[in-house]
Amino acid sequence: MKFFIDTANLADIREAQDMGILDGVTTNPSLMAKEGITGKDNVMRHYKQICEIVQSDVSAEVISVTYDEMIKEGEELADIDENIVVKVPMSGDSIKAIKYFSEKGIRTNCTLIFSAGQALLAAKAGATYVSPFVGRLDDISTDGMALIEQIVTIFTNYGYTTEVLAASVRHPMHVIQCAEIGADIMTAPLSVMKMLLNHPLTDSGLAKFLADHEKANLPVK
Repeated sequence: MKFFIDTANLADIREAQDMGILDGVTTNPSLMAKEGITGKDNVMRHYKQICEIVQSDVSAEVISVTYDEMIKEGEELADIDENIVVKVPMSGDSIKAIKYFSEKGIRTNCTLIFSAGQALLAAKAGATYVSPFVGRLDDISTDGMALIEQIVTIFTNYGYTTEVLAASVRHPMHVIQCAEIGADIMTAPLSVMKMLLNHPLTDSGLAKFLADHEKANLPVK
């Protein structure tokens, strides 16, 4: 399973890259605003900076909602770097835009997926990725992982090449469950990735090793 980081923070992206675990980046307008990146020119430059760090897939989201505007904005985003994936929110116009981009060789990520039917439509239109939101479904007492499993099964049944990118991943168990189910990718903040490092028995074991080492190397009196 590939690990994407869900952020626009350059320091976090560099840290994940340095850890050797990073396969790509997802962003959205909210994440850009969180970093104080506003205005079209600044956003475009920021995407370019991200691409210079990771040199792998970077999902850049359109803010347009109509077909013609999505096409114009998506083509501008795709021109930033060869690793840009145009991210579009699920809608009727988005499905048409995905079809257009697919025919033009522009890769796409259909986001805000909350049902298997939405994922199926995006795959049929030629989306490179679909992004079902696990955590947001959990928030409304719906099993987000069940949706991931359903989409994986459908895509496998019919040989769709569209990859399942589990989004809104909020804690380590989400990550492990995605891997068990067979999601192609999960995207999460750096903090969630770092949580995978931790286990109380690892901490206590290391403390004991260090204590025993210190005892063994005490000077003889």
